[in-house]
Amino acid sequence: MPWSTAFDDPVRVGKRKLLTLQDAADYIMRLPEAAQHETHWQTAIETLINAAETGGGWVMFARIAMLRALNAGGRSG
Repeated sequence: MPWSTAFDDPVRVGKRKLLTLQDAADYIMRLPEAAQHETHWQTAIETLINAAETGGGWVMFARIAMLRALNAGGRSG
């Protein structure tokens, strides 16, 4: 599946919406490098890659991983 694959429901970050796998990856890449290496963000990155490579249920898992990482990191936008 392409990185432009949309989530079934957007991932909300404050007033912003992450609509696609690419939006989520770009969001993570804009985090400080130290944050990107935190376990919850690494899990989100791995799941996004699996979703882009495999598709199917991985897109849903990628969305869940993003939500969990956002909650674990205390980042709301």
